[in-house]
Parts: sequence; C-alpha cells; structure tokens
Amino acid sequence: MQETTSKEKVLKKVRDALVNAMPAPYDGVDLDSPVIRAPAGEYREEAFAGVFNQTGGKFVYCPDVREMASGLQSLIAEKKVGKLFCREPFLTDLLSEMGIDHEGAPENIHTCDAALTACEALVVRHGSIVFSSGQESGRKSFVAAPLHIVVATNQQMVDDVAGAFRFLKTKYGQDMPSFITFVSGPSRTADIEKTLVHGAHGPKELYLFMLDTEEQP
Repeated sequence: MQETTSKEKVLKKVRDALVNAMPAPYDGVDLDSPVIRAPAGEYREEAFAGVFNQTGGKFVYCPDVREMASGLQSLIAEKKVGKLFCREPFLTDLLSEMGIDHEGAPENIHTCDAALTACEALVVRHGSIVFSSGQESGRKSFVAAPLHIVVATNQQMVDDVAGAFRFLKTKYGQDMPSFITFVSGPSRTADIEKTLVHGAHGPKELYLFMLDTEEQP
C-alpha cells in the first residue's frame, strides 16, 4: 500500500473541515463593524490632517473660498510657479478671477511647474487622496508636475478604502471610472541603494487645501 504523503494528509484535513464544519467557538462576535475605529472625540478633519502630514503631505484648512484663494495665491507666489496646469471648471474660474494664468492642454502638462486639481475622495484612516479618470484633469495631472495642489471639501471624507469605493459607486453608479488610484503623500522611493528619493515617480510636493463647506468643487 502506497504511503500517504504530507500533502495528501493536509488536503484530507481540509476536506474533512469543509464537510464537518465546526461551530464558532464564541457566540455574539461582531464581524460586521470596522476593526479600527476613529479616535473618540476627534474631528475627522484633524484625523485626516494628522495622517496626511505624516506621509509628507501639507494640509491647509480653509474656512471659505476667499481664504482658499488667498492661500493658493500665496503658495503659487512662494513656489515661483511660472506655468500652472488646471482643467477643473470650479478652479479655472477661480484662477481667472485672481488673474492667474493657467494651462489646460493635457499634452503640455509636462512643461508645467505645478498642477491644480480637485479629487474624488479623502480616506481619513490612511491620509490618502483618491483620484480617477472620471475627473476633468485626467490621469496625468497628479504625476507629471513637480508640485501638485489639490482642493477638496470636508464632505468628501470617508473612513476607509471600502468607504471610498461606496462613495464612488454613489457618484458614478454603473459607469465607474476605468482608472482609480489612491495617493498617500508626495512621490518617494528607496529602490536604489535603499536611499529615499522624492519625486522619482511623481510630484516632490503635495498640498491639500480643504474647504469647510457642504458644496463640492
């Protein structure tokens, strides 16, 4: 008789477990609630800003559009942005009101010093910004320019990745974007000799201006 191999013994145990399932060892275990809960008494804006800053991003809170416009103008002047890429209607109108020239042709984004875009959602737990191909800015807007400036609202915050996909599902329904990405801080890599390098595969700096408003840009 052929000796049973270790592999066959393991498979037999798996088959037995599937046929003769054991009851759960504990009753009343909550398997549906999130494993990680938000800190008690902490605003979601504060929770997001804390994680976002830890990843190397720079968070700017704006109580209204006027404050945001002033902050954008100061940042553009401070970083000496000569050519700014922007295609989002809400933001291009704002730039025009401030008298700031901007480039809207996607093929010219590689020649721009900075990109100004909106986003899809903000993931509080990971301090991540969600982008998709469904946005007016397109896929290149958050990787081509060395400085990326994002405008979002507190109404776009979700707790986790699953919440982000539910948020997108509500917005797009059956027409989900073909490309969805989560960005956590500016570009960085340590592939070469384990030396951390910023800006290797995307922007060296990432700013997020959060509007405290119920309206999304």
